[in-house]
Amino acid sequence: MDVKIDSSWKLRLANEFNAPYFEQLTNLVRDAYTHHQIFPPAKLIFNAFDLCPFDQVKVVIIGQDPYHGLGQAHGLSFSVNENMPLPPSLKNIYQEIRSDLGIQPLSHGNLERWAKQGVLLLNATLTVQANLAGSHQKRAGKHLPIAL
Repeated sequence: MDVKIDSSWKLRLANEFNAPYFEQLTNLVRDAYTHHQIFPPAKLIFNAFDLCPFDQVKVVIIGQDPYHGLGQAHGLSFSVNENMPLPPSLKNIYQEIRSDLGIQPLSHGNLERWAKQGVLLLNATLTVQANLAGSHQKRAGKHLPIAL
């Protein structure tokens, strides 16, 4: 299957993209986008991989699933678009940065800058239905580990 994703990840994930479960998962996600409001926008599902190529990864931060409110999710865990209020989880992260490191965090919630510096901001589930946190978790059957 031809997945639109950064070439460094595409190479390492090719076996997964060609596995039968991935086609089933892709069909589930396509159907969800057809019948429901799903976040992030489809073109941003793999945004974490596109902004942080494999050989530039220094840190991995894993979230549960994308934020489920309108305009929040853009394919990076804990990150929201600049015009959005900071969600509680990101406020907590910023508070820890401030207290542990004495660094003033960003004034907004867009973490694309972190991703471009090697922080892979990946959610365990890459899509979510609007206003239904966790709605796409475990939808594809049993979890299959990915070996990079």
